[in-house]
Amino acid sequence: MYEPGQDTTPMTMGDWLLTLLAAMIPCVGIILYFVWAFSKTTNVNRRNFCRAQLVIMGVVLVIYIIFFALFGSVLFSAGSWYY
Repeated sequence: MYEPGQDTTPMTMGDWLLTLLAAMIPCVGIILYFVWAFSKTTNVNRRNFCRAQLVIMGVVLVIYIIFFALFGSVLFSAGSWYY
């Protein structure tokens, strides 16, 4: 639900490029995504995009942790098979 006074104007191509390029900067990109995702003054389109990206990043991180927990011990113990 949109509140009165929110920026609902369409984002330009330059705005989208800035958003995507900011994500490519290590550490700073994630911080900017959190700022844009939870800010009340940012564009609604950017806010929703950043929220979706953070959800995707979280799901991928959980899958990575599960995969590493299941198969990580095999990878680290594989070197001992040759001795």
